[in-house]
Amino acid sequence: MASKYYVYVIELEKNVSNLKKFRSRNPLYLRNSGCVYVGQSIRKPSLRFEQHKEGYKSNRYARKYGIKLLPELYDKYNPIPSREDAENIEKMLSEQLRKKGIGVWFN
Repeated sequence: MASKYYVYVIELEKNVSNLKKFRSRNPLYLRNSGCVYVGQSIRKPSLRFEQHKEGYKSNRYARKYGIKLLPELYDKYNPIPSREDAENIEKMLSEQLRKKGIGVWFN
């Protein structure tokens, strides 16, 4: 059976935008537009969010500042047939959100 992949978006606390490294990746960030972490995984978004919060293979911004999943931003893409497609969608979604002035972190 072929594996399925998922993209997901985690809402981050706005104070993450005060961090120099986060701001440097988001030069178009508009104050109060929100901040998110965009990721992709073989795990379903709800499980992957729990893993981030527990510190398992987690991104430090998702672990420390993660609030909740934002399925309205990613549901339409899932499930995804290949890792390559998931990585491409992760990048495309991140760039779309950045163009709207949202602070985005992705790998």
